[in-house]
Amino acid sequence: MNAVKAKTTEHKEASNPYLSIIMPAYNEEKNIVKSLSSIYAYLKDYDYSYEILVVDDGSFDNTAKIVQEFCKNHKGFKLVRNPHKGKGPTIWTGVMTAKGEYIYLADADMAAQISEIKRLFVWLVDESYDIAIASREGLGSSRINEPYYRHLMGRVFNLWVRLIAVSGIEDTQCGFKLFRKNSAKEIFKRLKIYGDSAKEIKEAYLGAFDVEVLYLAKKLGFKVKEVPVTWMYVKTQRINPIKDSVKMALDVLKVRVNDIRGLYKL
Repeated sequence: MNAVKAKTTEHKEASNPYLSIIMPAYNEEKNIVKSLSSIYAYLKDYDYSYEILVVDDGSFDNTAKIVQEFCKNHKGFKLVRNPHKGKGPTIWTGVMTAKGEYIYLADADMAAQISEIKRLFVWLVDESYDIAIASREGLGSSRINEPYYRHLMGRVFNLWVRLIAVSGIEDTQCGFKLFRKNSAKEIFKRLKIYGDSAKEIKEAYLGAFDVEVLYLAKKLGFKVKEVPVTWMYVKTQRINPIKDSVKMALDVLKVRVNDIRGLYKL
């Protein structure tokens, strides 16, 4: 596949890189170097140009400082600072800053290894899809060490998503997604809930920004492919199972209401 051709020369900075990777980070000082190192180790074997944008979501630990030090010794890695608005608006900043021909969203925990990007690239490069999203559901996917209650919560939420906003997609919430540049820019500039107008917050919040993104993707007529991947559960204290689930469910409903009100008019 020409998207992952073997590298023959050292990586060089490019004004318009082939690949942009967006990694939102909020208080990730313990794991961020390991995640960034895994990306660097993978990409150095390929000859396309790239940029990795680590977008700090107003962390109050040493995340930004650690990333800044990492960037000094690794070409193509950059720190972008954002007010604390939650995961969605943080990714919005990354996408609107990115210059790559392809734009990949990657969670800081790297629950899906960077090598899974090859599976997504196939559908954009060889099959002419606009967006490929990693999925933890369906034949060929694998969930490792995920507690049963978390899986059940996810399936209930997905049922709500399919009923209210985005039908036909079994896993909207896996954080690893690959876009063609034009599809990403067209979608993200239209975000209303998780875009530039989002307000600053005090607590951690992952949100349902994936739903707003995929709702707009379908509304705009982009071809979306759900791709099974291997995903490993990483424990987090940032999710309040009850509070966050209710808020996310309301955000899904808000997406549909926004459309009825004409806020997503093309």
